[in-house]
Amino acid sequence: MKTEDGINAVESRVDGSQVDVGLKNDGSDGMAAKYGETHRGLKPRHVHLMAIGGSIGVGLWVGIGSVLSKAGPLSLILGYAFWGCFFIWPLYLCVAEMCAYLPVRGSIFTLAARFVDPAVGFAMGWTYFFASTMLVCVEYSAVATVMQYWDRDTNPAAWIAMAMVVCFLLNVVAVRWFGESEFIMASTKVLLLLGLVLITLITMSGGNPQGDAYGFRNWGAGAMHSYYAEGGTGRLLGWWSVVIYAGFTIAGPDMIALAAGEIQNPRRTIPRVAQLIFYRIVGFYVVGVLAVGIICSSRDPRLVGAIKNGEPGAAASPWVIGIENLGIGFLPHLINALIMLSGWSCGNAYLYSSSRTLYGLARSGQAPAILLKCTKAGVPIYCVLVVSAITCITFLVSSNSAVEVFFWFVDLTTTALIATYTFMLVTYLGFYRARKAQGLAPLRSWSSESASPCSVCASRLMLPTKWTSSRSMLEARWRSSASPCSGDDAWRDAATLGV
Repeated sequence: MKTEDGINAVESRVDGSQVDVGLKNDGSDGMAAKYGETHRGLKPRHVHLMAIGGSIGVGLWVGIGSVLSKAGPLSLILGYAFWGCFFIWPLYLCVAEMCAYLPVRGSIFTLAARFVDPAVGFAMGWTYFFASTMLVCVEYSAVATVMQYWDRDTNPAAWIAMAMVVCFLLNVVAVRWFGESEFIMASTKVLLLLGLVLITLITMSGGNPQGDAYGFRNWGAGAMHSYYAEGGTGRLLGWWSVVIYAGFTIAGPDMIALAAGEIQNPRRTIPRVAQLIFYRIVGFYVVGVLAVGIICSSRDPRLVGAIKNGEPGAAASPWVIGIENLGIGFLPHLINALIMLSGWSCGNAYLYSSSRTLYGLARSGQAPAILLKCTKAGVPIYCVLVVSAITCITFLVSSNSAVEVFFWFVDLTTTALIATYTFMLVTYLGFYRARKAQGLAPLRSWSSESASPCSVCASRLMLPTKWTSSRSMLEARWRSSASPCSGDDAWRDAATLGV
């Protein structure tokens, strides 16, 4: 029988324990008695900030200078708007609809096994585990890169070890304390972005030490740059390079999907979070990249030189370069400190997501059962230990530049993320067919059923492109470097595919 107002009206009186009762017909009671299980300790405010600011990392502060220089400010805006509004937004709505109806502890790949095929669930789970683990490495290496802005004499491995210890400790306490730490750090990142946008607005109007109302003067170097080719083709390729980079910096709903099993009253919280996603994309990412293109020229000699020389931390940030060009000298160190906090926060969040992915795989029988062991606080302790051990590969910075290692992990991660997001959309199509056959309407979103096929097509276009760029990166950078993939085509192909 079709529900009249959707699941939101019905589930407004359903708390977390009742949700669990409704989902425990899969034999998980015995599993919980033997190994323990995760607890629903994440409050709605934790989830809101995790969705809004949890994925705002170093890529938006430092790495964005490379694509700004490569493609130009207008291409930057159009690329982020395209990826955010035509892929990430529909993806969020689709995943929110599934997770609001079935907030299972096995995450989205458990739903893929249910609504598409068990093989898809297996492939999706391990691909995302690879991606999320590499994202932890990205953020650890980013912390080392940012710290080199102040101290180039200390071995970057020391900063990585410090970041690993802090993130590990935050992930072995009860999930409510993890939620509190992410709430504070995500709030700081949001305030940093809002502050930088406000600084841009004030300074472009003449509120700077030079009294220069520069407006959009920095667009005079060209709004759209050619990349790899000349003319319209080159500008198209420049825009496409921005879309690919946006696939790394604008994270999808994976964090919310993984946290669904630990959210209090998920059938109320998840739909509310999903309703904010469009404003997050436009208000933070699109407005943010508009501001960075205004405050710093894409052809600024300092920016181009910093990218070419692999300058660390804020030294390569277009935000900092633009502010220093205006004669404001006291902000770069503060911004660098907040950039470091961003990397730390994202490393903490992705350690959570990768450990919960491994836990979900173990619950599905696709990973060793010992990984099901949870502490009394509901932490899958062995999963956290395994992920922490794998991320020790970040110590590659001991033999290579921290900046270089950072971009290794960026290239390896993006392909696996896009593949996972494609799996999510395909899963939604299977879920939609099952829902329609039973006359259910869990979370009615006007765009999800029509936009998901279009988003699948967009992601399929990106996968070959990112495969080519990642393969080129591996062949060019790793053939002569100290890396696990050096000189072995099979390892290189597997790493690039994320399997």
